[in-house]
Amino acid sequence: MDPVIVVGAGPVGLSLSLALAGQGVPCVVLDEGSGKDELRPARTVALHADTAAMVHRLGCTTLRDEGTYFTAWRTMRRGRASQRITFEDGPAPIHLPQHALTRGLRDAAAAHPLVQLITESKLDALEHDGRGVTAHTRGAETTWWRGSHLVGCDGARSTVRKLLGIRFPGRTAVERHAVAALRTELPWPGEALLHRSPPDEITARPLADGAYRLDWLLPARGDLVTPDALVTLIRDSLALWCGGTTPPYELLDTGVHTLHHRLARRWRDGRCFLAGDAAHLLGALGTQGVEEGLRDAENLAWKLSLAWHQGASEALLDSYEAERRRAVAARLRAADQAMPALRAGGGLRTYLPGASRSAELLLTDGHLGRGPLGAEPVYAPPVAVHDVPTATEPGASVENVPVTAPDGSAVPLRDQLGRGRLLVVLVAPGTAVWDRRHWVGAGLMPRLAAAVAALPVRAELLVADGYPGAAAHTVLLVRPDGHLAATFAGVDPAGLYEAADAVRHGAPDAAPAATPKALPAAAPVID
Repeated sequence: MDPVIVVGAGPVGLSLSLALAGQGVPCVVLDEGSGKDELRPARTVALHADTAAMVHRLGCTTLRDEGTYFTAWRTMRRGRASQRITFEDGPAPIHLPQHALTRGLRDAAAAHPLVQLITESKLDALEHDGRGVTAHTRGAETTWWRGSHLVGCDGARSTVRKLLGIRFPGRTAVERHAVAALRTELPWPGEALLHRSPPDEITARPLADGAYRLDWLLPARGDLVTPDALVTLIRDSLALWCGGTTPPYELLDTGVHTLHHRLARRWRDGRCFLAGDAAHLLGALGTQGVEEGLRDAENLAWKLSLAWHQGASEALLDSYEAERRRAVAARLRAADQAMPALRAGGGLRTYLPGASRSAELLLTDGHLGRGPLGAEPVYAPPVAVHDVPTATEPGASVENVPVTAPDGSAVPLRDQLGRGRLLVVLVAPGTAVWDRRHWVGAGLMPRLAAAVAALPVRAELLVADGYPGAAAHTVLLVRPDGHLAATFAGVDPAGLYEAADAVRHGAPDAAPAATPKALPAAAPVID
């Protein structure tokens, strides 16, 4: 079977190709550039628990080597500290330059036998039919490519989107921020800072090696930011935080970050899909665009994998757009409703239901992956199966609890995601202290193992000593992207089968195709 064609080799395209390859699907990644990324320390990405776990699973080592976790989040208003949030109850965001993330993903893709990176290849035509997609590129050589599906991850000016004739409505230049990356010493090493003196707003977020990214909210229709004006912003801000004296600093990079809010009308056209900036532009808090693109990639990867291996229903492939477009639209709607009131210093109660909190708290929640401006998406389950309560509502991301894998090893639950199979988790208190061989054949396990083996799609049985809000013998059905599909009180083979079938939207039963050992050499057809 032909590989999946991924157009664009930024973080989203590379993540999608690695996610597909990890599920045995070969990919051709068409990169318009040379494969070398411009070093821009001021262009950064903040990843929260779900996306950081995904990048880790894909084999990207730069999170560990070049990422920095916030040690705390500090808010100030008009020069006075108002709140300090630490992360004892959950993981902190990790912050790193986007070029470092891209390089780590590119290195992982280059090392994977099922990913073929093609540089200096600009897409200029595509055709798709009921059996696949044909794409034409120009560059070092003129080439036709044949794929089972094609995904446009080629950015805001997406060629794929334009060739498909998909509209991209929205608003231009919603906000502007001056940005600088610099190395200095602040009074709060490793802490991120939000400082508001409406209408002024500054954020400082730590990077590796004592560096920070600073953002200043600019007037909507202000003058161009000159180098002298930027230096004045830097010196004044550092002096404000350091007792009136500007500490020594090394300026690493500068820029102006302009925020646009746009949403493609359609994210699927037959066998072609859009993801990342090709499908949406958002970023009211400065670093959200890449993270939402990574969520696109994880949502789409397991569905394309099922289609590639077994065949998938049109409803399953349509669910990518339904789930992800709805989630991004909600984030854009929340930003469009809240940000004008936040910037004007007005009340929020009439703009966002339940948003009676202060502007600083609402913005902080957005930066930390919480609340209407930042929370992880919740997808509507295809069936409302929720026999027993847990702390996770159906459709939300599961908690990263320790589980025992089939080989007896103890691993975080999210480490088992991204393999194109469902996860069935039995909550069995006490199993953590016993060797697996003593309980794998006892109690509910034999009957549950038989039910899992009989499911219409591949699934893996895991055991957890506990899960927040779940009683003993609760069974969780988890999608390949980590979203909770259903819960059961004990073993219910018929209900488990029905829920698994609903997750795949009734895709036809079929034996999985053999996993390829390496990318097919006949993918390109040279003129």
